[in-house]
Amino acid sequence: MNSIKEEETEQRVPLMPSALGEDHSANTHIPYADDDHEDSPYSQQNGYHLAKKNPRKMSLSDRRNVELSLHIEPQGIGKPHIYDAGPETPQTAIDASPTTIDTPPLPLPRGLRRNSISMPSGLNALEDLEALRLKHQMQEQEPVVEEDKSTSLTDSVVDDISGSVTISVPPEINVPRIQIQKPDDDSDDELEIHGKRRDRFRTRRRASIAPLPALRLNDKEMLASDFDAYSVASNQASITSVNSLASLLREKMQAFPQMIRKKKRETKDYKIKIFVIIMFFMIIFLIGFAYVGYHRKLLTYSYFEKIKFNGNDRILRILSRDEKEVISGQLGKTIGMDNKPFHCLEDNRKQDGSVCMEWNGIARLYMNFLDKDVFRCYTIKWQSLSAGNYPTDCYELKRNNGLWFGGGITKSREWSLSNDNFDFTPFSSGDLKVHQFGNGVKRYFINSIGVAIQISEKTPLHLSINTTTNEFCMRAQNDDFTFVNHLTELPELEYKICTTDGMKSLHMLMTQKILWDGLKVSDMQIIKSLMFEPVWRTPHSETMESFNETTIYNYSEDLIALGLPLGHILINEFWQENVGDFTVDQKRFPNLFKTIDLLHRRGFKIVFTIQPFISTDSENFKEAVRKKLLIYERHSERSIPALTRYKSSSSAGVLDITNNASVYWLKEKLEKLKADYKVNSFYLDLGTGYNLPHYYQCRQTLDNPDMYAKLFTESLESVGFIGVSTASSVPKPPAFLSTQPLNSSWDGLKELMSTVMNYGVIGYPLILPGAVGGDYWLNKTMTKMISFYSLGQPPEPDEELYIRWLQLMTFMPAMQFSYLPSYYKGDQMKKLAKDLAIIRQQTVNPVLDKTLSESLNEGVPLIRPLWMLDPNDTSCLSISDEFSVGEELIVAPILDPGVEEREVYLPQGVWKDGIDSSLRKGSRWIHNYKVPRDKIAFFTKMPDKTRF
Repeated sequence: MNSIKEEETEQRVPLMPSALGEDHSANTHIPYADDDHEDSPYSQQNGYHLAKKNPRKMSLSDRRNVELSLHIEPQGIGKPHIYDAGPETPQTAIDASPTTIDTPPLPLPRGLRRNSISMPSGLNALEDLEALRLKHQMQEQEPVVEEDKSTSLTDSVVDDISGSVTISVPPEINVPRIQIQKPDDDSDDELEIHGKRRDRFRTRRRASIAPLPALRLNDKEMLASDFDAYSVASNQASITSVNSLASLLREKMQAFPQMIRKKKRETKDYKIKIFVIIMFFMIIFLIGFAYVGYHRKLLTYSYFEKIKFNGNDRILRILSRDEKEVISGQLGKTIGMDNKPFHCLEDNRKQDGSVCMEWNGIARLYMNFLDKDVFRCYTIKWQSLSAGNYPTDCYELKRNNGLWFGGGITKSREWSLSNDNFDFTPFSSGDLKVHQFGNGVKRYFINSIGVAIQISEKTPLHLSINTTTNEFCMRAQNDDFTFVNHLTELPELEYKICTTDGMKSLHMLMTQKILWDGLKVSDMQIIKSLMFEPVWRTPHSETMESFNETTIYNYSEDLIALGLPLGHILINEFWQENVGDFTVDQKRFPNLFKTIDLLHRRGFKIVFTIQPFISTDSENFKEAVRKKLLIYERHSERSIPALTRYKSSSSAGVLDITNNASVYWLKEKLEKLKADYKVNSFYLDLGTGYNLPHYYQCRQTLDNPDMYAKLFTESLESVGFIGVSTASSVPKPPAFLSTQPLNSSWDGLKELMSTVMNYGVIGYPLILPGAVGGDYWLNKTMTKMISFYSLGQPPEPDEELYIRWLQLMTFMPAMQFSYLPSYYKGDQMKKLAKDLAIIRQQTVNPVLDKTLSESLNEGVPLIRPLWMLDPNDTSCLSISDEFSVGEELIVAPILDPGVEEREVYLPQGVWKDGIDSSLRKGSRWIHNYKVPRDKIAFFTKMPDKTRF
């Protein structure tokens, strides 16, 4: 029904004023949804009609043959009025007088849909129901809301396939007032009548009944609420036809396509659920991984830039400026993983900005950072808190992070620490025949990619390389000799790590101060004379008596006959009767001052070898004991000198260089020698750290045995010397560091090359190699240190070995001879020596002269491994049998017997071949390069645009 006309309203049965209390006739003709037309056969059969012949339709209970019982308590009445829907016809219900209703009518809820339920059949008279209906229409309708489920009565609604509904309310319970929520103002089910909005239909099924029970469609069970949700559009479209079975079936059939789509959506929902579950577990995994990673990288960037440190695992990683890892390792190896750190107490903290962490009762760690723009340095210091703990830090030796160098030449003669292997051993200078390290050591280690480690001199340092893993380990541990002096109550490990992008600047920072500082013009002249002129070492005689003035004079005659540049004549320690006399032996050298004067006039410079040892046979020993100038026995009253053995002396004391009286006494002796014999300079044969007495004790406590050589060199700088045999720090120029004595063998030749390159890398730019052909000859491996020996000059070396040795020495910073080329028969050796002298004078010396100023200023070596030319070239890292002189000369010597060809690698650039003068392109290998016996492969760098 779309509208209601006024004449239809007047023909309705009016309500009695007594029952309604006031006239609401204007609002009584609200049509029912099931009103039939005038031609309805049912209306004709029962004679029931209105003015427009629009009789009431058969009730739903009659049509559906279902009995509906309803217990309703009218408002204002305490006990319920029971209506019994019997078989009475609608006419009987209409004829019933409304005056029989003595109580106010029950307000029916608004919005109930008549097409969804049947009329109650329990009323005694239809007039009562009609009166109630009219009463309800005439009264003001209040908005009602659906009653909360928790307080509602128990209803049962059954909607069968025919559409019938049965509402059952227990008779013993008062039926509460049913409230239905007021429909929205914009509802399509409302109609405006006389200015008031009324329900277009009397009921709304969804608001007036409980949710339907589960329905089954096509063997699929679904809740009524679901069905209603899918069929709401159908319900609204079929309001007028829902009373019939066809309309209900049509309604369900219309919902069928949507149910099909729901199945598809359910399939999609199943896939979505699987995807959501997978994503859930992935998120859990990522969160767990991030949690573990966060705790493993605890303190990451907490204090410093470019450093990552995990306090629990003690993993340290340092990054470069472009966020690349340059070094990584584990600190505190001797601390158990179960021990956790905590922040130090206020009394144990430093005021220099250091971070302090402590492992209770085990060790304390300090970390600090220093930014010098170009450099980034991180200081690490461990303090042991228990006697059994030795602070130990280990860093990985990774091939892809470059090669490690430093410390000095080791017993295996490997030129890189990354290829070495040895267990923890004290870091001290020694004899490579029996000890782990050679005569030149330095607590400095550098990587080819630009990171360096420098360890404090006060640390009782023990080193280990590649023993179990590919690691470089440092440990602080005292022992009974090298680190017998406990500088601290418990051992401390202190070092710093510096990183930079430039190797030259890193060397200048880490290796040494500017070496030219304080040099005189005469000092520079000595340096250049040692580089440009040979050092001629007097041959060792079989007996001391055979070494005299005549020996020195005849040797000088042989040197002049060679036609080679004149240089320094180095006289060994046998110029004195006993080691430590510091006076010329008058029996063998009565006129030595005349011989020296003659040599000076010929152009030679004279150098005497001196030692800090004083033989017990020397007259100076008694004086030194009386004046307490010697190192004394530990735990004695400085009255018992500590004795040792060294070379030709079977029993000797050692001057206490920490005693100012000893320094003054020695200087006085040496100055007298220079004044009496016109000696130009001295060579300091200091021995090694292991040559000190085992129970040594100086007036001032030494940090370690190598401190002795350092103090001795510094104390005698004013005396003037050209070289030292042992060093733990760079001696002040013009002093050169000599290589240790080399065996006259092919292994000795390889050792020479490795030693010079290693010493250059750790900061010794001025190197004085041993004599051409070797310093001694041994055909067996030593297992014990020979503290008392006199290794004479080796027999005439093999000619091929001597040639290859002489070719290599031509490109060294300095050249030293003992066995002369003229000792070989024939003119071939002499000619070869002259040709090599020309190469050195014309090619090598200019490069050395140019590189010298750079070395003295920046600390870079004169002889360098190829990776210093191009640290990013991986091929340069793997080459150990080539080297460069400065950056302009590459040398590829032959180091094995019977070989006349080799593989040669040239770094980037254009290089001129020294054998055939051809140009060769760099960054490539030259395979099967021919090197005749009288030639050496070397290449001079040319400008990049050079072409023929």
